[in-house]
Amino acid sequence: MRLAIWTTVIVLALDQALKWWIVVGLNLAERLYIEVVPGILSLRMTWNRGVNFGLLAGDAPWLPYALSALSVGVTIGVWIWVRREGAPPLMQIALGILAGGALGNSFDRLIWGGVADFLNVTCCGIRNPWAFNIADIAVFVGAFGLIMVSGGKTARDDPPGMG
Repeated sequence: MRLAIWTTVIVLALDQALKWWIVVGLNLAERLYIEVVPGILSLRMTWNRGVNFGLLAGDAPWLPYALSALSVGVTIGVWIWVRREGAPPLMQIALGILAGGALGNSFDRLIWGGVADFLNVTCCGIRNPWAFNIADIAVFVGAFGLIMVSGGKTARDDPPGMG
């Protein structure tokens, strides 16, 4: 599981470094908007105090801790599952990508009280109202990777008497 650990550390470090550079270094928290590639990519500061698309958002002081605990709990569950599957290298990489993203957003909740979202991609004159971050991409890519490399074997695939 060393590959999963290293991948997690790398993704987490990249996510947090980029967030600090953009939110603090470029002062996006105060500026709120920076055009990067006109009509396509902008940095638009939003604080997500909930989960995906702001679901379950609220101002309760315990909420960032509860959402972080939920995220870490799910990540631990996936970690255990990958280990039980024999932890082939591609599954470890996918797990590390997912875990690094999940931990990155959990750190945001604990440090800032919400997830720092800032990447906004627009195309073809259609304004995208949502922003996301590297951790969000990592969670999606890691989950997709786990689905693709897990083999999809179910208990029904076992021969009779073997499951």
